[in-house]
Amino acid sequence: MLGGWIVAGVTVPDHVVVVGAGFVGLSTAWYLQEAGVKVTVVDRAGVAAGSSWGNAGWLTPALTLPIAEPAIFKNGLKMMLDPASPLYIPLKADAKLLRFLIGFAWHSIPRKWEEAMRVYSEIGATGLDAFDEIAQATTAGPGVQELTKPADPFLTGFTSLKDRDGLLHEFEMIEKTGGEVDYELLTGDELRGIEPTLSNKVAAGVAIKNQRYLNPPKFMESLAESVVARGGDIIGNFNVTDVRDNGKSVTIIGSEGRSITADHVVLATGAWMTDMANKFGVNVVVQAGRGYSFTVEPEDMPTHPIYFPAQRVACTPLGDRFRIAGTMEFRDVNHKLEPKRIEAIVAAATPVYKGINWENRKEEWVGGRPCTADGMPLVGQTGSARVSVGGGHGMWGVALGPLTGKILAAQITGQQAPSIARHFNPLRKGF
Repeated sequence: MLGGWIVAGVTVPDHVVVVGAGFVGLSTAWYLQEAGVKVTVVDRAGVAAGSSWGNAGWLTPALTLPIAEPAIFKNGLKMMLDPASPLYIPLKADAKLLRFLIGFAWHSIPRKWEEAMRVYSEIGATGLDAFDEIAQATTAGPGVQELTKPADPFLTGFTSLKDRDGLLHEFEMIEKTGGEVDYELLTGDELRGIEPTLSNKVAAGVAIKNQRYLNPPKFMESLAESVVARGGDIIGNFNVTDVRDNGKSVTIIGSEGRSITADHVVLATGAWMTDMANKFGVNVVVQAGRGYSFTVEPEDMPTHPIYFPAQRVACTPLGDRFRIAGTMEFRDVNHKLEPKRIEAIVAAATPVYKGINWENRKEEWVGGRPCTADGMPLVGQTGSARVSVGGGHGMWGVALGPLTGKILAAQITGQQAPSIARHFNPLRKGF
């Protein structure tokens, strides 16, 4: 039955459909359930089938930074056209990608970067609170509380002191814009004392405190089990082709003629958001920034997540295997996995490790992280009172997924949303 009740002048929906079963979609469903709303989650494949599955799984306020940065100009366009570089842009680009790249370049100038840094510093202070709320109240599956671990500490590695200076400059900017980072400088030997699998080419490191990480697939399985245990429905293999605002209700249409009508719809469709949300006034381009990952089994399994900023290689221990992730590739989200991009990560990671058989790779994966040119997510109500969106988080959909779900649920149910939401207006003007 459609309908709802009134809270603070807002009609709270009885039933909300969430399109997308990734971190953002399931977190939104969970928070809507906290407010007493019935939820149905649909996904074109299933739980965590997109970029929520193969990412590094970091919850790192110190490293949650805008993607567009002044270093883009320093490194030059030549690097961006090299398939082996950490940031790759195919020579052939369509109008949507060109529009995104113009905006990306504009927001990479120092002044715009500093403006974005101020927002991210504010996010860093509050972004993980929603994770704690979910962890404390969720008991389904293995439990998300046990699946969220302190890094104790989170490690970064460098082959030169010059490379390390770049990260320290970012930390200075975080502190300048109101954030905090607690860290300690390490020599290469001190870093190898913590993680013996690192090679002698690692000359220096930084140990960052108060950061966390998780196993993305297991976390998502547990969160999905919690949503179902609390009365929600999760429907896989439901490819939404259209969303129709009926005036007093909204209907999603599936590719096989299936449809669901509800009081409200949340589009948490990642890199596929633009086409579906455009009809409701969301004109900011969401471009796929495709990331790659794979897993290996080192002779000595690392016990801490490790990041190599110069190489853009992110490494996370997942129990019995070690996930290696990296690269940012701006191209169509549906493009096939490019083996050269995996090979580029291997080439970057091989010199800084020892005791790893790089040929024995498993779980090779590519996912389209949804990026906006200004680095700000799109979170909130669209031009329709019955349609909201949550996406455009770039590399930080994991870290910001629960916060996004909390914001959306509060807005939809007439509660006070976290103040950070003011930066994420999906109807804002821009590229």
